[in-house]
Amino acid sequence: MNADVLKTAHTVGSRALRWLHENAEFGTLPTHTVVDFDDRDSAYKPLGEAALATSLVLREGVAGPGDLAAARTLIDFAWEQFRHGDFLYERQVRHTLVTDPLETYAHFARAGIRHERMDDLLTHLDGLRSVRAIEMMPNRRLGVANASRVVGLPHRPDWAALAAATWLGTTPEPWVIDWMTAYNMTHTVFHLTDWGAHPELLPADIRDYLRIWLPVWVDVWQEVSQFDLVGELLIVDACLEEPVCDSRGWDRLAAAQHADGLLPRDADPVDKDARQAFKDHEHTAVVAIVAGTITLSRSLGAKPAAALA
Repeated sequence: MNADVLKTAHTVGSRALRWLHENAEFGTLPTHTVVDFDDRDSAYKPLGEAALATSLVLREGVAGPGDLAAARTLIDFAWEQFRHGDFLYERQVRHTLVTDPLETYAHFARAGIRHERMDDLLTHLDGLRSVRAIEMMPNRRLGVANASRVVGLPHRPDWAALAAATWLGTTPEPWVIDWMTAYNMTHTVFHLTDWGAHPELLPADIRDYLRIWLPVWVDVWQEVSQFDLVGELLIVDACLEEPVCDSRGWDRLAAAQHADGLLPRDADPVDKDARQAFKDHEHTAVVAIVAGTITLSRSLGAKPAAALA
């Protein structure tokens, strides 16, 4: 990967991190109320996404001192919002079969932030057949498996079988992919490799398939200004042992990014209200941070701070 692409990836990711850090006040959980998990404007999921992005910045360790400090501040902020893990623990206790507390907790565990009662509870639940048999989409099952792996739970799933059950695992006709399937496809790669930490864990047939079709998909969605999805596809590229995409996707993201670091999710006008703009585009900032971080780290040959169990 040439120096210009790396510079662009670093700049886009760093600016997105700065924007997320400066606007964190818009992502707080309500106090003294019950969180409505079906509320599309709820801060619960975005806080978890911020924890994901910052955990990867901290894991990779290739950011500058300012970005590392911002990442640490942001993940500490998210942990405080979750009442230092009590929020996640209580949700998991009350709702045994939901997986989001585990998946969210994994981001903090990746950064070395632990909650003793949550660890004990998850270890107990990991031994229940009913919990391991929860019905969900194949790429979502991979997400839970990877969260369990990051947390360090004892159950070892059949990764090859999990991968084969996904859309991507069938190496399907690439021209029938749609927007939602593309997102599902990207997450298959993220979870198999733990967000690029272990590209060697990607099955060979999937890797060879992506080497051919990933650049095509990046071109398709950058042409229609789906910047959030382009960013996710560039994360997939960074999760390969040998990235295959050229500079066009990164150049398109850089051209779309605002001076303050906001990266629009698409070509629609950005709301002038700062709070609404944050809710609309926070996910794209997370995507840009992850894509920039993993792209830079892999190009430098950096190894994640913690190895998979």
